[in-house]
Amino acid sequence: MQTSTRNKLLLKRSLAAVWHPCTQMKQHERLPLVPVARGSGCWLYDFDGKRYLDAISSWWVNLFGHCNPRINAALAAQLEDLEHVILAGFTHEPVVMLSERLSRLTGGVLGHCFYGSDGASAVEIALKMSFHYWRNTGSPGKTRFVSLAGSYHGETLGALSVTDVALFKDTYAPLLRASAQVPSPDWRLAEKGESPPDFAVRRAHALERHFERHHAETAALIVEPLVQGATGMAMYDAEYLRRARALCDRYGVHFIADEIMTGFGRSGSFFAYEQAGIAPDFLCLSKGITGGYLPLSAVLTRDTIYQAFYDDQITRGFLHSHSYTGNPLACRAALATVDIFEQDGVIEANKAKCGRINEAAREIAQHPKTGNFRNTGMIWAFEVKSADAEFSRRFFEQALARELLLRPIGNTVYFMPPYVINDEEIALLTQRTLDIIAVL
Repeated sequence: MQTSTRNKLLLKRSLAAVWHPCTQMKQHERLPLVPVARGSGCWLYDFDGKRYLDAISSWWVNLFGHCNPRINAALAAQLEDLEHVILAGFTHEPVVMLSERLSRLTGGVLGHCFYGSDGASAVEIALKMSFHYWRNTGSPGKTRFVSLAGSYHGETLGALSVTDVALFKDTYAPLLRASAQVPSPDWRLAEKGESPPDFAVRRAHALERHFERHHAETAALIVEPLVQGATGMAMYDAEYLRRARALCDRYGVHFIADEIMTGFGRSGSFFAYEQAGIAPDFLCLSKGITGGYLPLSAVLTRDTIYQAFYDDQITRGFLHSHSYTGNPLACRAALATVDIFEQDGVIEANKAKCGRINEAAREIAQHPKTGNFRNTGMIWAFEVKSADAEFSRRFFEQALARELLLRPIGNTVYFMPPYVINDEEIALLTQRTLDIIAVL
């Protein structure tokens, strides 16, 4: 079979059998799916050998390149020992080792790990834990949650209840629990001349006013630290996290850090909350945890919270499970990912790489058709001035034609490349992005 035929056949079979995520399938009548045969480093290839630079890390998950030989080797070795075992009443070495290492990465502050399969599951777990904690400790009225305006925490019903993106939320509103949103510290919304730290303080005052009125019924505040992803890579100053942590302590409200996107070095530190010098009560992790290999999520929490569930009564225990909790293969991939961070000095190396990308993107930042060029760690974003309602689709198509995988959020174009991107690939990404801006 000719490779071009393989591309066409795969597309036809996929359209007939696969319901793709977050997709209006009818659009693929005019915008073909992209067939992927293999991956290597930052690149994806179809059956014809056409390549695409994965500048968004395949929905923000791939940290160290596709088919990374070190993660591959760790998974191959684990396959010889154990592929899966029930985690209720049983345990295994990879899940114990991963839990210990994740706890050490929090300085031991968060010493207990509960596992799920994906980011939305982690958020569900954290919300349920917070609610159940307050019930177990004599405050059953604390059942409500607070999130930031424009927040995104997932698309299952509990996670969607604290999400504030109309595209995801409005259709399913009758199924969702009510939650409260407080103004975002997104510095794009600041007054002229107002610094990001000053704006963060002003927005924290709005959170304080909410807690003054509603702390008795509020279980937790959930935030995406430093960067709100699906709102268009909204970035804000760490001062907001410091103020929010202090307010949660003052008013008896849990602080949930949703680091599903920002964790594992994406924000410039291993966990984004570190930049504020604080620690959350719950830490939600997923996406990069396995280097982009296998579904896995984790919720880390404090011993004081764990102890509230430690009891002879089953109903006081945490009532949550799924069949693949703590899967050994996924845990082994996560351990290999953490090994790479430690052995290669990734956080420091990324700081130098960040400077090179900022320099390469200088023309983008200064382009008359762009605005709000911004960077946090290994995340870049900017808006393109366009009244075209089809901007994101047209940009995506233009990017594919130039060997780039980029998926704008509205008029916001963002880069979130694998950490292994090299200087030649950086130059290709920035120059071809400039070429697209010029024609749109």
